[in-house]
Amino acid sequence: MATERDSLINRPSVHLDSIYGLAVDQIRLSNGDKLHEEGFKGQGMTIAVIDAGFHNADKITAMQNIRILGTKDFVNPQSDIFAESSHGMAVLSCIAMNRPGVMTGTAPEASFWLLRSEDEYSEHLVEQDYWAAAVEYADSVGVDVLNTSLGYYAFDDKSKNYKLRNLDGHHALMSRQASRIADKGMVLVCSAGNSGAGSWKKITPPGDAGNVLTVGAVDKEAVLAPFSSVGNTADHRIKPDIVAVGLGADVIRTDGNQGRANGTSFASPIMCGMVACLWQACPELTAKEVMELVRRSGDRADFPDNIYGYGVPDMWKAYQDYLLKR
Repeated sequence: MATERDSLINRPSVHLDSIYGLAVDQIRLSNGDKLHEEGFKGQGMTIAVIDAGFHNADKITAMQNIRILGTKDFVNPQSDIFAESSHGMAVLSCIAMNRPGVMTGTAPEASFWLLRSEDEYSEHLVEQDYWAAAVEYADSVGVDVLNTSLGYYAFDDKSKNYKLRNLDGHHALMSRQASRIADKGMVLVCSAGNSGAGSWKKITPPGDAGNVLTVGAVDKEAVLAPFSSVGNTADHRIKPDIVAVGLGADVIRTDGNQGRANGTSFASPIMCGMVACLWQACPELTAKEVMELVRRSGDRADFPDNIYGYGVPDMWKAYQDYLLKR
């Protein structure tokens, strides 16, 4: 259990040329800024961030106007969720920041539940139970969109490690739970994994689930990040679904200032916020219809592959397509 806190500086740089600050390119790549200009910034949408901890998110000055509805720790209910891992805090900043000139995230007017399911001190199958419980809880409090920048394939007990043949969307408990989320009326956006340059290479559960948006990582020029995990699934479905900026992503650090981070962990929330804004703009759509609209707007939608999936979504095009079909 973490009790030590990183020291705060709380002097982020200000960039008056853009409300997004340095983070402008990671939303502009998918035209999410055009949804914002149209007034769709996530207002009325509730997002759950299921992660490993939200270090200093309660003390960072630039994060103090984020609409946090509540927190819950499924690993250790007695712990301080704001003293645990910094991972979830950086993930949250990609979506929720609302400090024009410092950083504006991809859904700055949404409301948030911060849920901890990942125990960074060990890697055991029980963490998938924590995650499944967090999903149930999110459903019970009326969450619309979930972000999970977690994935599992190797454990402390090596006999539990997954094989590539297990990536069928229903072997891992998380994947079984994830595949049902859309039927509950929620959209799950999850990271593809960072194993692209290693021996595993493939996506990690729950990213192999059906009816979720699994997000791989590109840089701000839409070039694939070498670490971004690839598909397909064991049963030959296209994965990842889409890609977003996860190489050199702009985030807030535990000291309260801006920084850069690498990982599909950041591609997922950057996309998650835009998905929430798109759903706000298209309120009649079901969870599955929203995900299909996002996939269809990808720049590789005509020829999807197991590296980029359907490519970089164009959220403005998705919105226009929705308006045409109304």
